[in-house]
Amino acid sequence: MKTLLMSAIVVTTLSLSGCGAMHTAVAKRNLDVQTKMSSSIFLDPVEPEQRTIYVDIRNTSDKPEFDLKPQVIQNLQARGYQVIDSPKRAHYWLQANVLQVGRSNARDTNGALAAGPGIAGGAVTGYAIHRATGGSSGGAAIGAAVGGAVVGTVVDAMVEDVYYSVITDIQIMERFDGKVSESSQHQLLQGDSGSTTSSYQRSSDMRKYQTRVVSFANQANLKWPEAEPQLTQGMVRALAGLF
Repeated sequence: MKTLLMSAIVVTTLSLSGCGAMHTAVAKRNLDVQTKMSSSIFLDPVEPEQRTIYVDIRNTSDKPEFDLKPQVIQNLQARGYQVIDSPKRAHYWLQANVLQVGRSNARDTNGALAAGPGIAGGAVTGYAIHRATGGSSGGAAIGAAVGGAVVGTVVDAMVEDVYYSVITDIQIMERFDGKVSESSQHQLLQGDSGSTTSSYQRSSDMRKYQTRVVSFANQANLKWPEAEPQLTQGMVRALAGLF
């Protein structure tokens, strides 16, 4: 009796693992893409002839092929902006650096475990092993436990809750009819025993704004080629939408 009770607990636990995987497969069957910005930036409206912009988008992630610049330029031009190569003549600067591209959180541990298919599948496999052991009660218990383990493990391995994300830092500079004073101080480490302090002050005719954009895609068994176009579109829409 004790053996049967312990085996039943093992079967239930392992089968619920399979049920959790099936729940993830159903709940996350559709691709979910979201793009969020850390803070809003509001630029002053300007006359059409001042809608010139210098674009500098870099990528320091481990996926250098992830290139946003061509589509960002295309979207800005569709909004009526002229993208030029001269920083001195441009009314706006758009500077961005892609920090991270790729897998993030792979599992959603908060998903509810639903009873159902995993238990049924484990019982079928367990019954086959029960017959092979001669049909004894101990064999049935072992068969059920092993069956639950096999099916639960296989189903769980087949379903992954996958996230891909893109993190981008953004700086926008806007030419200003006046003077902006800037000061900066940096402490540079010199080995383990000292440091050098560097500071500067200057006047500029441009105001600076900074923000961060995070775009992520989530789906069961999501692959990067499926996520990349959606992440690119979300990030491009966010960058161009600032103007």
